[in-house]
Amino acid sequence: MNKASLLRPQSTTRRQLPVTTRQLLRARFTPSFPASTSMFPDSTVPRAVLVFVVISISVLLLYGAADSLRFQSSSSGYSFNIFPSLRNSNNGDSKLSINDDGDDDYKLEKVLKEAAMEDKTVIIATLNEAWAAPNTIIDLFLESFRIGQGTRRLLNHLVIVALDRKAYKRCMESHAHCFALVTQGLDSHDEAYFMTPAYLEMMWRRIDFLRSVLQMGYNFVFTDADIMWFRDPFPRFYLDADFQIACDHFSGNSSDIQNRPNGGFNYVKSNNRSIEFYKFWYSSRESYPGYHDQDVLNFIKFDPFIEDLGLKMRFLDTAFFGGLCEPSKDLNLVCTMHANCCYGLDSKLHDLRIMLQDWKTFLSLPPALKRSSSMLWRVPQNCSLNSLRRYDSPEKSVQQSLQQ
Repeated sequence: MNKASLLRPQSTTRRQLPVTTRQLLRARFTPSFPASTSMFPDSTVPRAVLVFVVISISVLLLYGAADSLRFQSSSSGYSFNIFPSLRNSNNGDSKLSINDDGDDDYKLEKVLKEAAMEDKTVIIATLNEAWAAPNTIIDLFLESFRIGQGTRRLLNHLVIVALDRKAYKRCMESHAHCFALVTQGLDSHDEAYFMTPAYLEMMWRRIDFLRSVLQMGYNFVFTDADIMWFRDPFPRFYLDADFQIACDHFSGNSSDIQNRPNGGFNYVKSNNRSIEFYKFWYSSRESYPGYHDQDVLNFIKFDPFIEDLGLKMRFLDTAFFGGLCEPSKDLNLVCTMHANCCYGLDSKLHDLRIMLQDWKTFLSLPPALKRSSSMLWRVPQNCSLNSLRRYDSPEKSVQQSLQQ
């Protein structure tokens, strides 16, 4: 996704949530365990009546499950729905049916289980129609896995979360693990321009969805689809971290919270600390209206609540996890490269294609030349930082910026 928050001056002032909001959040995240109660207290009700009640409730539950498969978010007002069958649709997609084998086959739990590694880790990427069109982002993304070093096998663990009907169809044509996800009242088939309401909704929906994955017991590597995977990143992750995230700019110290994180790539382990952190992150959007998830993370990373949780947060070195904001300088080390600091789909596609070609050129070198190579990326080009200067603060709307 497009990122521009790095162009704002770094503030060392800790932004605290309002006292009442923080108290409510802490109260919300403090578990309570009511005393156990009996479902049926002692009474003189005949056993036949109780049996009738139990059967009636069971029938109602089964009817509701058959009517609609629904995953309800516990921390937001969004409703995450699996797409209904497309067999009777009027858009020409009559051959595409999501539930030919039964709706249960496409529940999130099943898709995650099929794709998970032995330690219940999955790789997750989201996709909408704009990025799913032929010869666009999704093709470059999957190609990087196929030509990377040690990355082809990781496709077996990649779950593509489609945000609209056409993205799901494209995923089913090109990948094994696809999950169809819609949010009621939100149209995500067009390109979501940076900082527009559609962009903000998409970013916050992503945070809440990833929280749900953690609550289901799965670790995940989340990756934007405009990130090229050139090497297996797992050897470069920190073993002791609950939450580790790539950076637009890296200070040189993985524990320094002054690093500028980028929400497009992170590795998160499922545990109580990470789950409560994602709940806190999502809830904090109400304290910072108009900001996207990455900016809010830059605010709340200073909050004492993070320390109270005991969350171990680490920031990933751009030498291994680079991007157009701060490219990896050694192609012998690079694991991923992100088309961040870039506005517009056409600009991204232009620079990503050059990036892939640079990688192919590097791979074609003899081993001795690879090790001694001083080859550098030819990007950014269309994704120059100058094109982002007008987005130097999230308070500026896109409309205002385009008028400058």
